[in-house]
Amino acid sequence: MQPRPFNIMTKPIGPRCNIDCEYCYYLEKEKLFPGEKKFRMSDDVLESYVRQHIETSLEAGMPEVHFAWQGGEPTMLGLEYFRKVIALQAQYAPVGVKVSNGIQTNGILLDDTWGAFLRDNEFLVGISIDGPEKVHDRYRIDRAGRPTFAAVMRGLEVLQRHAVAHNALTTVHRANGGKGREVYRFLKGLGIEYMQFIPIAERAGADGLAGAPQVDMDPGNSVTEWSVSPRAYGKFLCDVFDIWFKSDIGEVFVQHFDNQLAMWMGHPSPICVFAETCGAGLALEHDGSLFSCDHYVYPEYRLGQITETPLREMLWTDRQLQFGQDKFDTLTRQCRACNFRFACNGGCPKHRFAKARDGEAGHNYFCESYTMFFRHTGDRLRDMARLVAAGRPASEASRTKRS
Repeated sequence: MQPRPFNIMTKPIGPRCNIDCEYCYYLEKEKLFPGEKKFRMSDDVLESYVRQHIETSLEAGMPEVHFAWQGGEPTMLGLEYFRKVIALQAQYAPVGVKVSNGIQTNGILLDDTWGAFLRDNEFLVGISIDGPEKVHDRYRIDRAGRPTFAAVMRGLEVLQRHAVAHNALTTVHRANGGKGREVYRFLKGLGIEYMQFIPIAERAGADGLAGAPQVDMDPGNSVTEWSVSPRAYGKFLCDVFDIWFKSDIGEVFVQHFDNQLAMWMGHPSPICVFAETCGAGLALEHDGSLFSCDHYVYPEYRLGQITETPLREMLWTDRQLQFGQDKFDTLTRQCRACNFRFACNGGCPKHRFAKARDGEAGHNYFCESYTMFFRHTGDRLRDMARLVAAGRPASEASRTKRS
């Protein structure tokens, strides 16, 4: 099969974390590794992965080799572990090849030594912040049930003091779903210029290890108490967009809005959630097991182990291609007939556990959210798309609407 670009979310510490967010879907993955105590990617697996990741990225013709380090909490591995990562990348990357790194963290363990390392090695750091203190601490607590907000703010201050490139990853859940304006203004007030908003919706009572619980099961099951409602998430996006559109275009960058602008210009979705097909965003666990997707770390979606099967033989297979094609092939009739399908494509298959208007199963739980957003912002997105296509700043759309 022809090599194609890919992205791997690497879990060098597996699901281990120093805090205990109530809504975290990944902590349960410890059950996949009975008897495991260390949850640490071994030196052999790490070296094999770094080498093969570089080789396969070049084979796919990617302009740079990017490593995405996640967890759990990857900083628990310690700074020396990531010094080893940098050394291996230098060892295996051919001269002239650009290698970059991103790391997602709760920020709690960051100190000045970390800050200098991340800056000097040009890491892009995603720091998890759910909003102001009361909102953030509703679900993001440590293992003793204590709030984490103050510790996260100290970590953010380290990043900013050392001029480390960073963005905020904010989950949208029951506690902040109706607070879009408050959350956005708070993050902007922290000096954060790049934001991601990730909705939380999980089925209550689903056994995550019996198979992907969100697909092909009874859609009548209720969601967990922390899941954001579709209407609340839609309003969250609309409220944030209104503030951003009025004064922050080109100054603050919201992943969802950037992605939608690209799609309203007729380009493919830069992120998998809204792409027609998926399958290019995989997950590598600490033991070297490769899975079809970060949200499908279940036994039946395990593609192999990196020290036993070459990475290229797991990435570019009919099996993985079909996994991605299923996203398109399983669209409901309502999705296929929707005027906004070009901008949504049915959303992430993880969330397709609702029923369509005609009762068809497999519809996206967030359909109402996205439809609300497109109806509320569509004219403005279209105006911005026309301006950018004409080589003019998208911010002119805001001035036109005010005049």
